[in-house]
Amino acid sequence: MSASRPRLSGLSLSAFALATFTLAGCGSPPPPEPVATVPPPAPAFETIAPQSGPPPGATTITTTTTYGSVLVAPGAPPPPRSEFVPPPPGPQMVWEPGYWSFNGATWDWVPGHYAARPQPTAQWIPGHWAQQPGGTWVWIAGRWTS
Repeated sequence: MSASRPRLSGLSLSAFALATFTLAGCGSPPPPEPVATVPPPAPAFETIAPQSGPPPGATTITTTTTYGSVLVAPGAPPPPRSEFVPPPPGPQMVWEPGYWSFNGATWDWVPGHYAARPQPTAQWIPGHWAQQPGGTWVWIAGRWTS
């Protein structure tokens, strides 16, 4: 007696093919490739050990600046403009008056405005132009005092 093989009918074959294609997407995707990490960049500054002072015979000059740029003009600024000062918008608002700024070729008027006090007792000292011994003028920026 010979063993007979079962035959797949057309419907069974279609169901088998559909199940194969449907289940093909059920597998999990392959794991992601490992990504090499780059160490963070070194800080933009380095720590320098303090020294006991300058070498013998050296001259030291200490310069302290509050702002990154210095405004210098070849001549005196125009007279200040008269400004209308509106009522303060709030109890901690202080009027910072307008001033002349030198752009390297001409003078530009920077109008006054209100600014909030950084602390309740702070007072605003307006900026001003100061003449230097060589005849040039330097802008001294305004600042808050406590």
